[in-house]
Parts: sequence; C-alpha cells; structure tokens
Amino acid sequence: YEPSTQQWVRDQVEAYESSGGTQGTTLRGMPVVLLTMVGARSGKLRKVPLMRVEHEGAYAAIASMGGAPQNPTWYVNLVQHPGLELQDGPAKWDVTAREVTGDERAAWWDRAVAAFPDYADYQLKTDRQIPVFVLERTAG
Repeated sequence: YEPSTQQWVRDQVEAYESSGGTQGTTLRGMPVVLLTMVGARSGKLRKVPLMRVEHEGAYAAIASMGGAPQNPTWYVNLVQHPGLELQDGPAKWDVTAREVTGDERAAWWDRAVAAFPDYADYQLKTDRQIPVFVLERTAG
C-alpha cells in the first residue's frame, strides 16, 4: 500500500483501517466508504475515502475533486483497473467499477447530490462533467 501524498487522506485511511471500519467513517459529518485500488502508473495499492453513495447494494464513486478543472488522480486508476475493494464501515466487498453515462449517470448523480449536496456546487465550479462510476459487487 502506497499512502496518499495528501495528509487528510492518510489520516482518514489510517483511522478507518486501524479501527476495522468503526472510526474515520465520516468526513464533514457525512458517511464515507474506503476504496482500495491499483495505481494506473505505479501498480501499487492506493486507498481513497469517498462520500458514501449507495443504492440497492451498489455504490457510486464521484470523481469531483471538489470541482477542480481536472479529474482526481484515482479516476485513471478506476478506468485502467476497474476491479477494486470497497469498505463500508466494517464490511468489505470486491467490486467492479464502470463509468456511467446518459440516463444512468443522471440517476446516480441525483443520488449523489442527495447524499452529499456539495456535489451540485462542485459541478458549477468546473467546465468538465464530473465522472460517475457505479461500483457493483463482483460475482463469486
């Protein structure tokens, strides 16, 4: 595992993992999940906390980066290595990520904004359409 260069991410991941998913499960008072993925360039394991957006057992990963003009670094990781692990509190699953478009993206975007209203503001801050991934449990 290669820790993030961002201190707040390192701290959040450490709290989440060291407690078995009972601590570090919120950010700004909102629930978060922890994703473990393979780095696209490094090939090393990377971990990132994301706002919890769940619907009928599937989750969304919103590549907002706070409305920055570019996608977060983990975006390319999911595109190139869509198999990853999702931890929601103490529960962990293997999931497969797929970027969604059209009506499916719109439905997940609405769920994301309902779960974390700041996403709507982030979209207004950037010219790019914020990517949305759906994370579904891997069969088997």
